[in-house]
Amino acid sequence: MNLILTNDDGIDAPGLQALLEAITQLQQAATIVAPQGHYSGCGHQVTTTTPIQVEQRSETAYAIGGTPADCVRIGLSHLKPQTDWVLSGINAGGNLGADVYISGTVAAVREAALHRVPGVAISHYRQGGRAFDWQRASQLTAIVLTELFNRPLPPGSYWNVNLPHPQPQDPTPEIVFCPPCTQPLPATYRIEGDRFFYAGDYGKRARDPGSDVELCFAGKIAITQLQV
Repeated sequence: MNLILTNDDGIDAPGLQALLEAITQLQQAATIVAPQGHYSGCGHQVTTTTPIQVEQRSETAYAIGGTPADCVRIGLSHLKPQTDWVLSGINAGGNLGADVYISGTVAAVREAALHRVPGVAISHYRQGGRAFDWQRASQLTAIVLTELFNRPLPPGSYWNVNLPHPQPQDPTPEIVFCPPCTQPLPATYRIEGDRFFYAGDYGKRARDPGSDVELCFAGKIAITQLQV
């Protein structure tokens, strides 16, 4: 298969390296087409009025001076037009429920789906201030991708995967296919004069029963199928 790997944390992020390691475990090769810098929370923003720098770092890695959606647009149109799958992540933080409208990670595979190229967004929920175990995240991602590569996916659809944050001694989390949560993110602010500082608690967000938020917070690998 021909794969493009991207993210919204930037080409040097450890999560992207963990995704590459997962692909290596599956004996697949890939081309990295990822932002030069950090674009977390940029949503489906694209660049149309200024030039986009394309820095070739190696035969299989390009650092793009644009958003994750820009990366996919350039990757599919110029760098790797024969791509079979676009994979985005592993994001340092969850992209659950309403997060998908904010996430650059998810926007990358939504852009791929618009071009009728299947994609998988992979994110790692962070519990409290605990550090990420990227090696374990890579192993879990390899398991998930083995499952998803062999599942039918209608044109214009894509997968959104959220890894939980297990303790080191916990067994391999269960994979659950589920609907996305439809509840809003917390809209809590601390007010100082005329300035509003966001103070929402991600871990205390509202959640639908059986949704990706509830299942991922409960320690499951939550997978949702989304459509453009």
